[in-house]
Amino acid sequence: MSEVVGNLNEEGKKKRGRKSKKQNTGYVVNREQSKFFVDLSKDKKSLDKILDLLQELNSKNYGKEITFKEMSLYAIGKLTNKDHEKIQESSLSEMEKVERALDEYNQKNNEKLTLGEYLVKQLKIN
Repeated sequence: MSEVVGNLNEEGKKKRGRKSKKQNTGYVVNREQSKFFVDLSKDKKSLDKILDLLQELNSKNYGKEITFKEMSLYAIGKLTNKDHEKIQESSLSEMEKVERALDEYNQKNNEKLTLGEYLVKQLKIN
């Protein structure tokens, strides 16, 4: 059973439509999920990289076949805090990066510039 995250109405049902800007509901992990699906049908480069690595790992004389699952679990254990930061950074859209820069600027300079004001100031447009 997955949890509902987002806008809820009075009856506890999820509201329809877009969520409002700046609404961060957070991410809730479904601890009951036990299967994961990785679709690489549109990412030929990554698929080739994975298949080449599996081919290399399995070119041995002894032992059972090494699977994608085993390879992934091993790699996940090797992730560092710097890797976490890089993965989180790669999840941001260009606009989210701009909004983050605005929030950092406002906090650092104790101001409350809007996005438009911030861009005018940064681009030095008069």
